[in-house]
This record gives sequence, structure tokens and C-alpha cells, in this order.
Amino acid sequence: MEIAIETTVDAPMEEVWAAWVTPEEITQWNFASDEWCCPNTTIDLVVGGQFNYRMEAKDGSIGFDFEGTFTAIDPQAAIEYALADDRSVKITFTQTESGVRVVETFEAEDENSAEMQRQGWQCILDNFKSHTESRR
Repeated sequence: MEIAIETTVDAPMEEVWAAWVTPEEITQWNFASDEWCCPNTTIDLVVGGQFNYRMEAKDGSIGFDFEGTFTAIDPQAAIEYALADDRSVKITFTQTESGVRVVETFEAEDENSAEMQRQGWQCILDNFKSHTESRR
């Protein structure tokens, strides 16, 4: 099953793209709630390149690596990657009159409900929007 989430970021495309692909930026927004953080990020933004976003509870009780391999990159337009468990993700960036529309489509996993996954990924995308807009 595929799940799609989206937001529109009130910022220029260059700033939106940079916030999405720069490790120092990613650590500022890549978590679903204030109890979590993303302390480390590595990213090799080329087809075949890999990324690893370390996700941890701030209290240190739990953590995991969100990692995968880039399968397609169209700068300031789209990124596709395969997660370590072979699920695919596609993110598109489209300039609109209201800002940059970001749509993230991902294959659901079997461990958590589709609604829980949708909410978690949407919270991260909402953090991305807030972070990127706050830099203006």
C-alpha cells in the first residue's frame, strides 16, 4: 500500500531543496515529536548514494537508523530512494503560487497501521515546513 502526504512551504525552491538535502538542516526537523531528535545525518546525494538519519528519543530510551539508497534525483524537482527494507519513497517539489508543494509518497510497512504511519510521516513533514519557513 502506498501512502501520500503533502505540505506547501512558503519559501523559495532553493531554500526548500537545501533544507531537505543538507545534513545540518535535516537534524533540525527530521523527527515526529518534541520527544525525539535526529542527532546524526549522513547523505550522499547521488544515484546509488546512501543516506542514514539517526532517530532517537531524547531520553535515550530508544533509537533507530532510517537509511536507504537514492535511486533517482532530479535537483529541485524530485528524489526517490529505496529504504533498507526495500520499500520505495518518492518526494516531489513543485513551485506553486503559494510556495513549494512537497509531496512524499511511500510504501507502508506491515508493523504499524497505515494511519499511524501517515500521521508520523506527516508530523515530520510539518516539522520540515515549520523549520524551513522559520529561517526566512
